[in-house]
Amino acid sequence: QVQLVEAGGGLVQPGGSLRLSCAASRSIFSINTMGWYRQAPGKERELVATITSGGRTNYADSVKGRFTIARDNAKNTVYLQMNSLKPEDTAVYYCNARGSSWVWYNYWGQGTQVTVSS
Repeated sequence: QVQLVEAGGGLVQPGGSLRLSCAASRSIFSINTMGWYRQAPGKERELVATITSGGRTNYADSVKGRFTIARDNAKNTVYLQMNSLKPEDTAVYYCNARGSSWVWYNYWGQGTQVTVSS
């Protein structure tokens, strides 16, 4: 069964922190890139951060210095540590896992709500 299990979303105050996790089913193999995307109300889905199997990271400019992405290849899990949260970070956050051109797939999690508000 293909599954991305997300956890860690919730309500936090501005300046607070959250840690998101996303565990891919062991049936998902040879994951090239894992990452997080978000979609705010009325907005397009946008990249937050990605990380390759080799550890190369990419961040949206809006989150650089505040968010950190990491992965545990053995656990098929990706994390997003979110610090200094701002109201504009409020969105549904989606986990993503995709393969390579040799073993191709593009899977999405169900989304987890992050709300930053006083």
